[in-house]
Amino acid sequence: MEDKLEQLLVQHLNGIWNQRDETLRRTAIDRVYAKDISLFEVGEKFTGHQDVNHKISKTLNGLPPVFSIVQLKPIIINNNIGKLDWGVGPAGAPPVATGTDIVIFENEKIKSLYVFLNK
Repeated sequence: MEDKLEQLLVQHLNGIWNQRDETLRRTAIDRVYAKDISLFEVGEKFTGHQDVNHKISKTLNGLPPVFSIVQLKPIIINNNIGKLDWGVGPAGAPPVATGTDIVIFENEKIKSLYVFLNK
């Protein structure tokens, strides 16, 4: 079970947050996120596939095209909670920003996503 949840987090990172093609990203969102997913950032909440996809599009459109988001440390799964440490920046260079995603899994999908940006 842990392997499947870890793979969901890998798909969350690569298939959703690193996917600039909105059609491909939407397919991944349907596969990885619960229909009623909630995305929490400090002071903000986005609910459902459409709202979350719009937030992701806005985030990716604000990044230079050469930037990607990479996993910095091994994923940790603790029962129905996952932790992913990430960095964003140009390929092959140190990240210009880092953060952590904490997710809650339900029925083998990501139900809640809490995004923490390190300052």
